Formats: sequence, structure tokens, C-alpha cells
Amino acid sequence: MRQLFWIITLLLSASFSKAHASTEAADGGFLAGVLHPVLGFDHLLAMVAVGLLSVQMGGRAIWNVPTAFVLVMALGGAIGLQGTALPHVEGVIALSVFALGFVIALSARPQTFLGMAFVGFFALFHGHAHGAEIPRLAEPAAYVGGFMLATAALHIMGVLIGELCRMFPNPAATRALLGAGVAGVGAHMLLLSYGIV
Repeated sequence: MRQLFWIITLLLSASFSKAHASTEAADGGFLAGVLHPVLGFDHLLAMVAVGLLSVQMGGRAIWNVPTAFVLVMALGGAIGLQGTALPHVEGVIALSVFALGFVIALSARPQTFLGMAFVGFFALFHGHAHGAEIPRLAEPAAYVGGFMLATAALHIMGVLIGELCRMFPNPAATRALLGAGVAGVGAHMLLLSYGIV
């Protein structure tokens, strides 16, 4: 149980600040780009969950699924940078936390291509939210570099957490428990996003 406590603590170690509040608009450099996904609770949970899901799927998915997220997130960023609107961006970002956690909680193991498409859909909206902020930043290129690096690092953290689950007698049940926790937080974010609570 001690290991489970530390895994959950690691997942919940960031503040509950809204990830897309644009607090870096004045001086958005490399450090701001690194801190944005780490301190934004919705982005942090989604990124870690992508890594955790990839371990659950196993095989080539361990690296293909997070890579798909990063690449499609870059595409979403380009769309946001151009000013093209997507519907319900914040709501879909909150949904991503719930959906990723829910799939992990179900111990689902979709085919690699389906897993890549699943995370890619949400990556488009995560990227769009940040791409829309880039024109307001003082150092946009440095910010994007830091943001992409931190996102990849959070994916790797999720992979490591998934591997740590093997320390428990029932790794699948441990991952499912973590997924249920992420889904619960995501459900709350969804309610907040649409003003229900």
C-alpha cells in the first residue's frame, strides 16, 4: 500500500491551477513552456494518463501512443496559431482526463492504431488551446520548445508509473485504480467546465 500511496501522490503533486489560463502571456519563454503543462492539472493528468494507457496496451504502443499525442498536439497548436476555432476546447480537454482515466480503469487494451487515434483526438484540442495563446507570448519559439519537452517528459512519467505498477501483486488492478482516480478528477473538471458545479 505504501507504493500505491506514493504513486497517487506523484499523480496529484501539481496544483489545481487551470492549465490554459495564459498566465505566461507576458514572458512566455522556455521555462514558462516547461512549467505550463506541469502546473496545469488537466494537462498533467492527461499526459501522465497517456503514458499509463500505453503501458496497459503494451508492445509498440508504449512509444507509439505518446508519440502520436505529441505529433497531433503540434498540429492542433498550428491550427490554434492560425486562429481557426474548434468547438468546446476546454470541455474536450476536461473530457480527455475523464476518458483516458475511464479507459485505464476498464483495463481496456485497444489495438495500437485505435489507441493512437483515441489520444490523437484529444491531443488536437490540447494543442489548439496552447497554439491560440502563442501570439501573445514574448518568446513563442522557446515556449513551444519547453512545452513540447515537458509534455514528452510527462508521458515518460506515465510510462514509469505504469511500470511501477508491476511491483504490486495485481498490476492491472493497480493501474485500474489509478485510472479510476483520474476519471473521477476528469468528471469533476467536466462539471466545472460546463458550469454544472
